[in-house]
Amino acid sequence: MQWYVYVLIVLAVVLVVGLGLVVGQLSRRPPEQPPPPGGPTTAPPAPPTEAAPPTTAAPPVVIEPPVVVEPEVDVVAPPTVEAPAPTAGRLVRLRSRLSRSQNALGRSLLAVLSRDRLDDDAWEELEDNLITADVGVEPTREIVERLRERTRVLGTRTADELRALLKEELVGALDPKLDRSLAATPHDGRPAVLLVVGVNGSGKTTTCGKIARVLVADGHTVVLGAADTFRAAAADQLATWAGRVGAEVVRGREAGDPAAVAFDAVRRGIEAGTDTVLIDTAGRLQNKVGLMDELGKVKRVVERHGPVDETLLVLDATTGQNGLTQARVFTEVVDVTGVVLTKLDGTAKGGIVIAVQRNLGIPVKLVGLGEGPDDLAPFEPEAFVDALLGTNA
Repeated sequence: MQWYVYVLIVLAVVLVVGLGLVVGQLSRRPPEQPPPPGGPTTAPPAPPTEAAPPTTAAPPVVIEPPVVVEPEVDVVAPPTVEAPAPTAGRLVRLRSRLSRSQNALGRSLLAVLSRDRLDDDAWEELEDNLITADVGVEPTREIVERLRERTRVLGTRTADELRALLKEELVGALDPKLDRSLAATPHDGRPAVLLVVGVNGSGKTTTCGKIARVLVADGHTVVLGAADTFRAAAADQLATWAGRVGAEVVRGREAGDPAAVAFDAVRRGIEAGTDTVLIDTAGRLQNKVGLMDELGKVKRVVERHGPVDETLLVLDATTGQNGLTQARVFTEVVDVTGVVLTKLDGTAKGGIVIAVQRNLGIPVKLVGLGEGPDDLAPFEPEAFVDALLGTNA
């Protein structure tokens, strides 16, 4: 076979292999998509980009002070005032002030006891003097009968001896063993609560201020509750007293609910860790049933925090035996635990102390002797009788 035949065969083989490779490549390519009707589409032009605003410096942050919402508790800062007098000083003032106002009674009693002969007329005159002093009819008769018997048995003759016996009888009638201390010490994690009640014009608000002064002088912290929401300026008057002693005052709107004010006062005392909460109530006549019921409500609302430790009845000494009627009604409504006898400096009727204790079994704990801030003193039977009789201790 000729050589060119071999060349032709090789070329034919190469051609066949090349065609096979081309066909294989074409079979593996994906088919082209037909163009959509209407011709080729072009992407819409991108919207023009807006120029970024120029950056400015952030304004400085101003921190406003917090808004303080004033509660109903007004803290009255005390002005520069004279320090309250201690209890001992008040007792001295008690004797001096009371003895001046009671000299008429003391002189009349001593005039009877100084007679050479104590006949029936003398004893009757002594009895009349004691009744005039509002000791009361029954207590007076008992005192005079015991005095006559002791005089007869002991053979007492001198005026000094008779006066000493009369003093013993009067002190005994005052029952010196009664507990006259104020329950003003905190307990069980809460302050002591004192409720002050009484009729119109007896001096409750002034007495509350003076009691606060006594307590502060003895080292107590005090919150005053202005629950007298009916009398105009009663809360302002109490705030004035608070300013003198450095106490806080809880007060509500005028003609508001007195029970709510009393409740808030005790709550404030608990929050502040105060020793004593002293609540002033509105004056009310003992024969007004609605007002007395409201007073009972005040006490019940306050007792949601715990029991009331002390309920003090303020009596005007000038009312005499009418004070007994007042005391009885108030005792039935709020369970009075002590009496504050005011206006003793202008009356010779101090014997009402004996009548109150004899008829009601309620101790007189404080006596008011004037309008000054320190003219309220703890009641001390022997000093009171000395002043009543115009004698020295």
